[in-house]
Amino acid sequence: MDIFDEIRAGCRYVAEHAELVRIDDARLAAYARDFPLAEIGKAGLDPATHWLGHGKDTLAFILVLDSINFGSGYFPHLRKRPGPDGGTLSGYFTVAAGLNDWFRQEGAPDARRLATLTPADCARIFGQDGNGGPAAPEAAQLMVLFARALNDLGALLLARFDGDPAKLVESAGHSAARLVGTLRQMPCFDDVAIWRGRQVPILKRAQITAADLALAFENQGWGRFDDRKRITIFADNLVPHVLRTDGVLAYAPSLAARLDAGDLIAAGSPEEVEIRAVALHAVERLKALLQAAGHAGITSVDLDYLLWNRGQDARYRSTARHRTRSVFY
Repeated sequence: MDIFDEIRAGCRYVAEHAELVRIDDARLAAYARDFPLAEIGKAGLDPATHWLGHGKDTLAFILVLDSINFGSGYFPHLRKRPGPDGGTLSGYFTVAAGLNDWFRQEGAPDARRLATLTPADCARIFGQDGNGGPAAPEAAQLMVLFARALNDLGALLLARFDGDPAKLVESAGHSAARLVGTLRQMPCFDDVAIWRGRQVPILKRAQITAADLALAFENQGWGRFDDRKRITIFADNLVPHVLRTDGVLAYAPSLAARLDAGDLIAAGSPEEVEIRAVALHAVERLKALLQAAGHAGITSVDLDYLLWNRGQDARYRSTARHRTRSVFY
């Protein structure tokens, strides 16, 4: 089995034995029948918050961004950036916009700079310096984790790739599986849970790095991955929330009450693993239903983008998703 087979097999095992999260089979079948196929294929990176169109510097931007593409459990405590509509940006787009500004103002950081960044540097880059309100301890902790992740990226680039991010991507030979294997050498990318004594790889951020490179470079050059269709969804806390809100996932009453009350769910706990793994398997089953109905070209990534974007709507933002303080999402 390749890593994508391992992810699917592990998540299927969890889904078939889970006690706290289950798939509503009847609702899943109806969901597939009514699925908005016309929305498939509209994915893209926001040029207002992503450093696009700058060749190798764009490649570096994607690697750096996805090295810190985590912290949803901390996002309620971040100082958010103002949005174009008069509101505020989400946690993810606050981070992406801060990174975009840094690249624009100072240029792409080299590997030695990444390897020596401090939490104070990250607080400045991501607009958290001077965050002295009640959220300050959580925001400061996230900056510590960001610095550690970026230090690891810089150290890996220096140790194995002559400090060149393009060499890291090129070493994968247009294989997302090989890129995932390289990124997993950094602890913050090695997203593998232990559930009932069994390893369950999910590898959300390692997989999304390949997908983001494909978007940034339109599936060409540094964005060409010949096994891209093998990538799974990027199991985090939003896609499971969308599936729960839409009735595809059902949570045990005890778990639902904790989520609805805003309780933190511990990273690596049985319930946290079940939420992510069962959501991933549910999307695999959704994809199989759609393919059986004649839509053979649909991929897990297509479905992830659609469901993640659906989660930006007010209906989904008005209710609580699970929050976990993790370096994996």
